Amino acid sequence: MSKVQLIGAWFSPFLKRVEITLKMKGVEYEYIEVDLINKPPLILHHNPVHQKVPILIHDGKTIVESAVILEYIDEVWKGPNILPKDPYQRARARFWADFIDQKCVPATRKALWCRGEVQVNAIREAREALKILECEVKDKKFFGGDQIDYVDIIGSFLAYWMRIFDEVVGLHLFTQDELPSLCKWADELCDNKYIKEHLPDKERLADRVRGHAKTTRSV
Repeated sequence: MSKVQLIGAWFSPFLKRVEITLKMKGVEYEYIEVDLINKPPLILHHNPVHQKVPILIHDGKTIVESAVILEYIDEVWKGPNILPKDPYQRARARFWADFIDQKCVPATRKALWCRGEVQVNAIREAREALKILECEVKDKKFFGGDQIDYVDIIGSFLAYWMRIFDEVVGLHLFTQDELPSLCKWADELCDNKYIKEHLPDKERLADRVRGHAKTTRSV
């Protein structure tokens, strides 16, 4: 039997992407929790370039970056397909996953934590990006159709973390009035058996966000 280890931090949405996918595939693994403020040598050894989690170690081989790890898991282990088999649909899934990671996540983070003109521009950019996703998921249960797939797992940051951040900070980027389809998708996703098992406790996460918000505002 192959040995699988996963290094991460409990609050990380990127870690949870990997945990969700491993669960869907039925892969057993050893989880190693680390402190990201005082990074242990383990992180520096396995991910010297980015020095971030998650880190997947499979039979001594290291794989980093959550989106890359998801594709690796999908190719190595049997079980439900995370990425579509059809080449065109597979390309579309990669496009939307990249859109979320490269457009939505950075813009929403800046909107939540930055100030001044940077924040104003980020709020506008975040709203535009979320409206594009709103159109894409309209009339669908999930981005992949009736079953969650690669895009939904990548988008779990928006479905859970983003809404908690938004509530704590009070920017109201993710609202039912502006994004009804995306909110419906988020509710469906967070209620999925594979997803909800790996979501961090809401109050614990909110407390962490409040502490981060205080630190950011005091700078």
